Amino acid sequence: MSSAAGVAFEALDNSAQKLGLGTQLSYGAGAMANGVKSAAFSSYLMLYFNQVVGVPAAIVGTALAMTLLVDAIVDPFLGRWADVTRSRWGRRHPFMYAAAIPTTIFFFLTWFPPDGLTHIQLGLWIFAFAAATRASISAFEINASAMAPELSGNYAQRTRLFSLRYWFGYAGAYGFASFSLAFIFIETSEYPRGQLNPASYSNFALLGAALIFIAILVCAAGTHNRIPFMRQADGHPDDQKMAFREHLSEMLSAFRNRGFLAIFGFGVFKYTAIGLYSATTLYFGTYLFKLNTAQLALLTLDSFVAATLAAPLAPIFSNWLGKRKSSMIFAVLGVSIGLTPLLLSYLDMFFVPGDSLLVPVLFVIGAVYGAMVAISLINTSSMLADVVEDSAVATGKHTAGTFFSASSFMQQCSNALGLFVAGQVLAISQFPEKADPATIPESVVDSLLIHYIPTSIGLWTIGALILTFYPITRERHERNIEILRAREAEAREQQQRDTPLGGPAR
Repeated sequence: MSSAAGVAFEALDNSAQKLGLGTQLSYGAGAMANGVKSAAFSSYLMLYFNQVVGVPAAIVGTALAMTLLVDAIVDPFLGRWADVTRSRWGRRHPFMYAAAIPTTIFFFLTWFPPDGLTHIQLGLWIFAFAAATRASISAFEINASAMAPELSGNYAQRTRLFSLRYWFGYAGAYGFASFSLAFIFIETSEYPRGQLNPASYSNFALLGAALIFIAILVCAAGTHNRIPFMRQADGHPDDQKMAFREHLSEMLSAFRNRGFLAIFGFGVFKYTAIGLYSATTLYFGTYLFKLNTAQLALLTLDSFVAATLAAPLAPIFSNWLGKRKSSMIFAVLGVSIGLTPLLLSYLDMFFVPGDSLLVPVLFVIGAVYGAMVAISLINTSSMLADVVEDSAVATGKHTAGTFFSASSFMQQCSNALGLFVAGQVLAISQFPEKADPATIPESVVDSLLIHYIPTSIGLWTIGALILTFYPITRERHERNIEILRAREAEAREQQQRDTPLGGPAR
């Protein structure tokens, strides 16, 4: 049997190979890298450059949104490149290892522009280094995510694997943010809100860069033992030399799969809403509820609680309701609950700043809202893994990297769009730069609320409606797996028949 056919068969039969606990934990831990980057870029980059450095929000939002132009080129290219790569370390691990150092360096430098730059020049700095960071971490994240269908073909186990990844992703994002608020953002007489203290951002950037580096290496090294059981590139090594037009054609073929289109459409609206939320949540905490860094640190931990609740619940609801239905229900219901404090505050019906019940109530609501959204995210990621086999049945090609690179592009671009929308919402609300939480007019905060609330719920609702077009059920997925197993078995038998007597088996 040829090496390609043998590895392909082993890859499909992975569900029979027990994944060790260490391998599963290492795989999940890799999500901390993207979690730390996302928390820093989505929540703190806007606040830092807008309220600390003094760059207009519209410029910061536009600069971050422009990174989608880089993502549009780099992410599909990286996914396709990985799919056709042959090496002794397989298709995924060379890119994962290679991403560690550049991601660390670009992330760190984003926060340190030279002195004396104009607002436009600062916008260009943000664009250049944010884009470089996104591109380099994509080389890791695309390939780590694409390993899931190669680690297991089991419908339910995939949801458990993505539950682990989301738990670690949330732990990285919100553990990093909580630790920074508690120990790095120092409150002084000049800066009673530590998140507005410019001196704190050096240690913030250093810690984030170190965590990203460690998480990438832990994931790559911890899953290295699975390389012999994962799929090598289909076809002949010369296929890597195909014309760019052919590469582009295969990348675009992902958009002919109805299941992928439904996930992509949902994701565009979903991650735009998440980007909007991430960019504005510190504004609400600082200027609406007037929280100090200790209170913000405590509230950040509600997302860690949410992830801990969602990780075991996502597979349960996936089995009970199905992946599609649970993704839709928990997305809209969770966001509706999450917006309640903002809506009630606008109506002057919520706890006022300083009330002893304010922080506990916000914590509980945040944990419930976060758990529901996390369940939705986990199930849609597992749905994407199922699309890989659905496409393979139709096309004969197993292109997980292409699908997950398109998904990564969608996530990063949509997050960037969310930051752009946040910049526009702040600008339309006439939110001032370097605002003082003690003296900011209530009308400005109300303006921010009235523009934010309908935008957020509208994005989530439209996205959930698009997901109704997703066609893959458990029964269809299991049928796809059986079809592919049969094809691989037939190919192996044919290869054995064609092998001359006494010839090599592989």
